[in-house]
Amino acid sequence: MSILKQHRCPSRSLTHIPTSPRLHLVARLTCSATTTTTKPKSSQNQLVIEPRLETKPDSITPIIPSVGPPLSNDPSLQSTWSHRAWVASGCTTLFFSLAKTVTGAADTHTWFEPIVAGYVGYVLADLLSGVYHWGIDNYGDATTPIFGSQIEGFQGHHKWPWTITRRQFANNLHALARSITLTVLPIEILCNDPVIQGFVIVCAGCIMFSQQFHAWSHGTKSKLPPLVVALQDAGVLVSRSQHSAHHRPPYNSNYCIVSGVCNEFLDKNKVFEALEMIIFFKLGVRPRSWSEPGAEWIEEMDEAQSQVTVH
Repeated sequence: MSILKQHRCPSRSLTHIPTSPRLHLVARLTCSATTTTTKPKSSQNQLVIEPRLETKPDSITPIIPSVGPPLSNDPSLQSTWSHRAWVASGCTTLFFSLAKTVTGAADTHTWFEPIVAGYVGYVLADLLSGVYHWGIDNYGDATTPIFGSQIEGFQGHHKWPWTITRRQFANNLHALARSITLTVLPIEILCNDPVIQGFVIVCAGCIMFSQQFHAWSHGTKSKLPPLVVALQDAGVLVSRSQHSAHHRPPYNSNYCIVSGVCNEFLDKNKVFEALEMIIFFKLGVRPRSWSEPGAEWIEEMDEAQSQVTVH
């Protein structure tokens, strides 16, 4: 009769400390030895590793909350006294420029030239708004020097376009008002030509208020002042239907936000596409409009407006 003896060492758990703080690998080690009296055999040790993955909360990496649109009472939408001061400064600068234009035209009895110059300034302001809008929509990011915050703001605007209608007046215009004050004031002091002043007052005024025109293009017709609706319908200000095309894929048209008068020419002749090709071949930089729109470009609905109350 053969006598079999079996020895089993107790199970032990070996814990391997992984490199990742989140994953812990637990292996179970089982060793067994079998001997016999009839046929001696060398002891055989069998090592069995049974991996098991355990997940534990990461106490190092912070949980970042999802970013959503600003609320109606968000401080980023409110005007500060600094905002109001810059808007007042910009409006004052434009008022004195207009006064110099009128008095200069009256003294020289030349009204036609300043009016034509003003119209040229009006068209140029629309063009400049489109070029600027195209540039920050397609190039750079939040870390770009000088323009980083504006690039981030315009890209966020594509995701939540309706938030611009909740910005207070001075909050929406203060950045442009500051630029207009610092640019127009020296011209106003040094130049007395009514033609130049006529050009400057209209061009600078349209640029300064372009963000308000932009906000109105996102407004609901029933909530806009009747005069604004009339100017939009007449094509004097950028219309709601025209600008809404800019917020549809592929987001590469209708960039101008003053009157939109330049949009048809720029889009039909593919002016911005030609500029994108030049920049790509010269600098190797691709515009965002060449790629599929990411999540940051897909518009989210305004939940406050989409809720319908049934009485």
